[in-house]
Amino acid sequence: MKILVFGATGGVGKEVVKQAVENGFEVTAFVRTPAKLEVAHDQLTVVKGDAFNQTEVSAAIAGHDAVVSCLGSSQGMKKSTELQEMVKNIVTGMQEHGVKRIVYTASAGIYNELPGISGKLMMGMLKNALTDHRAATDSIKAHGLTYTIVRPMGLTNGPFSGNYREAAEGVPEKSKSISRADVAHFILKALKDNKYENASIGIAN
Repeated sequence: MKILVFGATGGVGKEVVKQAVENGFEVTAFVRTPAKLEVAHDQLTVVKGDAFNQTEVSAAIAGHDAVVSCLGSSQGMKKSTELQEMVKNIVTGMQEHGVKRIVYTASAGIYNELPGISGKLMMGMLKNALTDHRAATDSIKAHGLTYTIVRPMGLTNGPFSGNYREAAEGVPEKSKSISRADVAHFILKALKDNKYENASIGIAN
């Protein structure tokens, strides 16, 4: 499978690229700063581009079987539509080139699904980022693409374990976090298993 990874120099994105080439995927990493990508492999192509540039995004998508988005906003806790804008370009490019499959890495909380007082506090703190992610995922769903929305709990730099839990509704019980390496593992698993098509999955260690 030939995949295009957006956000390939971020924490999850780097893990997706690394694990994908190790597992036989043909990978294109779409990055603004190629020097930040610390992976080299025969199965890896690096394309320099800006996800806010529709022409560059569309050109990169051509010829791929699937798209993986590990994009984040540069605005932190501030109000932003950056994710929506980048996803609009991705969706347009996918439609132009007949690419149907996308895995989008969002965040637990986009559906107001984090339980308890601590969950409400976390969703309040992350309100702007969650709103932007939710709008981006709604756009993906509205355009007839075959999607998997990944909703990880708090991200850590812990090692790969392969030992994580999944929830099609809400989030796994009594869960707080998941390593970026395990998120990447789930993303690649979702690409290979059609049971994750048109699904939104909460994941946590």
